[in-house]
Amino acid sequence: MSGPDEKPRGSLFDAVRDRSRVVSTETSAAVPHGLRVATAYSWRLIVVAAAIGVGVWLVIQLKLLVIPLLIAILITALLWPAFTWMLRRRVPRWLAIVIAVVGTIAIVSGLLWLVVWQIMQQWGSVQASTVAAIEQFRQYLIDGPLHLSEDQIDDLLAQGWTFLQQQAELLWSGALAIGSTIGHVVTGAVLAFFILLCLLADGAGIWRWTLRLFPKKARPAADGAGRAGWITVVNYARTQLLVATIDAVGIGLGAALLGVPLAIPVAVLVFLGAFVPIVGAVVTGTVAVFLALVYNGPWIALWMLVVVLGVQQLEGHVLQPLLMGSAVKVHPLAVVLVVAGGAMIAGIPGALFAVPLAAFVNVVAVYLAERAWETGARPTGDLIWSTVPRQRRVRS
Repeated sequence: MSGPDEKPRGSLFDAVRDRSRVVSTETSAAVPHGLRVATAYSWRLIVVAAAIGVGVWLVIQLKLLVIPLLIAILITALLWPAFTWMLRRRVPRWLAIVIAVVGTIAIVSGLLWLVVWQIMQQWGSVQASTVAAIEQFRQYLIDGPLHLSEDQIDDLLAQGWTFLQQQAELLWSGALAIGSTIGHVVTGAVLAFFILLCLLADGAGIWRWTLRLFPKKARPAADGAGRAGWITVVNYARTQLLVATIDAVGIGLGAALLGVPLAIPVAVLVFLGAFVPIVGAVVTGTVAVFLALVYNGPWIALWMLVVVLGVQQLEGHVLQPLLMGSAVKVHPLAVVLVVAGGAMIAGIPGALFAVPLAAFVNVVAVYLAERAWETGARPTGDLIWSTVPRQRRVRS
């Protein structure tokens, strides 16, 4: 036993601990406040970036599952207004599913039939125009500023043909990979169709099961945020469908009036491309300009370019602000950045799903930041472009 004047055994450890606290306090005092704040932000940002990186890596590894899932969700959002309208009219759910799915398949099949029909109707004239355009370009190389001889042109063509023959082995070796890709596409299409049927048949049940993954205290916030995000995705899909239709009709009608061949296939291509906001319809519209340049000459190509740019200006300055309104609050700068980032990460699927994902994340983040599930109010702000000041909840 220790005497009354003897210190307890832990006193040495307490002294070391106190000394460490003093040293830590002195060190913290020696570091500027701004540097401490920057360091605190930095390591937190590193953790967030690492988590996002792991998430993106997992999505890329599971792309054969993620892409069909996202396609099914986007198609469900496109069908949702008509589907819920039928349910409100007391149409049986199974019949509403059949009408929505079969109607969509009929529309897509009709568009494909129109494309094939016009290609078959105009294939002869297109082929003749191609030969004439090539011959005209050949004559321009001879009579133009380059003054190439026929022997030089033939040599260039022979070199190009030799290069293609040299690459034939690589092309054949990639045939198996192409076949595998086609198999993946077919499998993904079947999986997306199955997911679509499940979402239409029991979307509410799937969402209730998903909510059980959250702690009980977090379920009201997760439920409200998810529903707000879903409404945003539905509004985005509905508006983008209307905008894509207007783009396709405008550019396709302009091509038909100017006598550009394959106007219907061009319109269908523009319709599909318009689902990538801002850049999609522009890129696909250049196909019409190229066809006009090859088959109709530079003046018709110039007028075709005017039509494409005019439709894009109408979309960007009238249709998007008027139709989107406050439903999808994503700034145009954010749209361009997320489309470019999505394309760099995942190619065409990344560009296609970037904007709806950004809109969903934006609304969910604002909903949680405003604690809107407590007041029942819809999110009023935007992550980078606030339109209405944040409303604080007044507690009684």
